[in-house]
Amino acid sequence: MRLTQGGPPGGRGSSLGLALASAVAFGGSGVAAKPLIEAGLDPLHVVWLRVTGAALLMLPVAVRHRALLTRRPALLAGFGLFAVAGVQACYFAAISRIPVGVALLIEYLAPALVLLWVRFVQRRPVSRSAAVGVVLAVAGLACVVEVWSGLSVDALGLLLALAAACCQVAYFVLSDHGSGGAGGADPLGVIAYGLLFGAVVLTAVARPWQMEWGVLDGSVRMDGTPVAAALLLCWIVLIATVVAYMAGVVSVRRLSPQVAGVVACLEAVVATVLAWVLLGEHLSGPQLAGGVVVLVGAFVAQRGAPGKPVESVVAAGGVPSRTGPEPDGAGEPTAVDERLSGGGHGT
Repeated sequence: MRLTQGGPPGGRGSSLGLALASAVAFGGSGVAAKPLIEAGLDPLHVVWLRVTGAALLMLPVAVRHRALLTRRPALLAGFGLFAVAGVQACYFAAISRIPVGVALLIEYLAPALVLLWVRFVQRRPVSRSAAVGVVLAVAGLACVVEVWSGLSVDALGLLLALAAACCQVAYFVLSDHGSGGAGGADPLGVIAYGLLFGAVVLTAVARPWQMEWGVLDGSVRMDGTPVAAALLLCWIVLIATVVAYMAGVVSVRRLSPQVAGVVACLEAVVATVLAWVLLGEHLSGPQLAGGVVVLVGAFVAQRGAPGKPVESVVAAGGVPSRTGPEPDGAGEPTAVDERLSGGGHGT
């Protein structure tokens, strides 16, 4: 199955609905994971359960695209290590120490970091609006962590969230390298093998045989309300990972990458609202204002990103959106640039 720009026909309303569903699904992962962590599961063990469960569900897709193992082994290994294992492990470790909304908003520094990569590593020019977006994102982050109060957010949690943002940068760069031409990697195959490689890496790091498996047999507390641990795990694996990726694929096939990327910005908003409602994590006024500024900065930065012709684009929900050359060499943002506003994989 190869995703093309045209894709199957579908109403714009239903396509936007799928993009929104993907953002909601990704945004709910941290809210479902935090009660499991607070009940005694190590963050790495929750990540291992999520990635391994999703990898098993995607195994038929991996078998279908097994040729990728010989064609693009480095891409698949890198994608699994950074885009799957690295992002998820750092994000889940971060939410064990700081509020879900804060962790996810910090991840939205990734657009700024990607633009720095474009400017100083790839040595490509960055527009004024992109620079303004970076400044806005950094200023918003300062409000989120309330730097004027002596960094009220847990320092280690902050560093872990920043590490998740850096892993997202690696994800964008790897996605750009994996796109285009006859050697382009099928998006569903990359997702499936990324999950498999990630599961292997996490098995060695997380040591699941040391997990407190008994936590999954009982209930956990979600802001004082008992919820079956197995139900939360099923949500994380099936909805927040598999369905979220698949909904993202379909929506991006029907929408432009820019539109799908903007909708994906709602992931941070969804995560913050869900954490407020379900976990009782109330953010202060300045933190909420800072979160809005971070999102605005990410949007401005992606709209001002430098362009070049592309042959394949990775877009909302962490999945490549289309393949095939652009007509007449029309300049558009690169895979790195067009997916600047979507996180989450955390997420």
